[in-house]
Amino acid sequence: MDRTKEIVRVSYRGIAVNALLVIFKAIVGFAAGSISVILDAVNNLSDALSSVITIVGTKLAGRGPDREHPYGHGRIEYITSLVIALIVLIAGVTSLREAAGKIMKPSAPEFTVVSVIIIAAGVLVKFFLGRYFSAMGKKLDSGSLSASGKDASFDAVISSATLLSAIITMTVGLNIEGWLGAVISLFIIRAGIEIITETLDNIIGVRTDKALSTGIKDKINSFPQVHGSHDLILHSYGPSETLGSVHIEVDDSLTAADIDELSRCITAEVYKEFSVYLTIGIYATNTSDELSSRMRQRLTELVKADDMIIEMHGFYVDKEKSAVTFDVIYSYDEKDPKGAVERLKAQLEKDFPEYSFFPNLDRDFSD
Repeated sequence: MDRTKEIVRVSYRGIAVNALLVIFKAIVGFAAGSISVILDAVNNLSDALSSVITIVGTKLAGRGPDREHPYGHGRIEYITSLVIALIVLIAGVTSLREAAGKIMKPSAPEFTVVSVIIIAAGVLVKFFLGRYFSAMGKKLDSGSLSASGKDASFDAVISSATLLSAIITMTVGLNIEGWLGAVISLFIIRAGIEIITETLDNIIGVRTDKALSTGIKDKINSFPQVHGSHDLILHSYGPSETLGSVHIEVDDSLTAADIDELSRCITAEVYKEFSVYLTIGIYATNTSDELSSRMRQRLTELVKADDMIIEMHGFYVDKEKSAVTFDVIYSYDEKDPKGAVERLKAQLEKDFPEYSFFPNLDRDFSD
């Protein structure tokens, strides 16, 4: 399946559906003099524009890597989602201003049975369109389609409120147009802010999904030569392009040829199962002698006694230089991680004065 073509195909369907809704709702809104229906039509128009932007952004993001952009153009999809969110936000603010005017100077709308039927049909259409966009967004890992799905779902709620207003006006003659328009506008603004927040998180960089990180580590740890995998870092260059790096612990007796073969096998298996390009670094393990074992045991005790330490790894003893290196990860709640690691180092050098300890303050990138 060609992901780009499928996203474009779904977006074209969204444009067609929203265009029909704009036409019907605009006719009903102007005929009835209903601000809420007109605003609903404007919102559908912005949805159609969002689908156009999704098409353009997806085509640009689908371009392959070049000399200036060796990681490809996949992150354009995040920019596309941000543009869609801004359109939704602007539509919400504009709608709120119009609704405020309707509250200040109210005029009674005139609905008919036909107009109510059209509004009800619109509710059903937007409900199923929202579910369709959301499902395809999840299937194709498209932030733009997911954003459109969320927006369409909000539209279904908003249109339901418009339908309720029309029924109330027709049955009891109570005009709540302006107030309902304000509520609709706030829903639109909220949707825009949520999409912006999610998109900015992807651009800034967020913690790797736990299921993905643990899945990759489990796959790596399934190799018998691997004693542990650490420091998994993943970078997304668009929904379909993920690069990463990881450290693995192996016996220091392995040859360069052994490590090369192991690394190639791990890289191939991880890409086959998770579609992640992985670079592998090596931690050598040599704690078979009594002294090294005692030092590691003491360090383990200190780590367990400190609730702020998440993990210790990469422990290695260089007997020729009388030096010990290891990585330690502190919780983000630790206010002074540098001070904490220095205290840990001081305690170890007090316990084993014949050796120097060189802890590396690592970061908690993934589960």
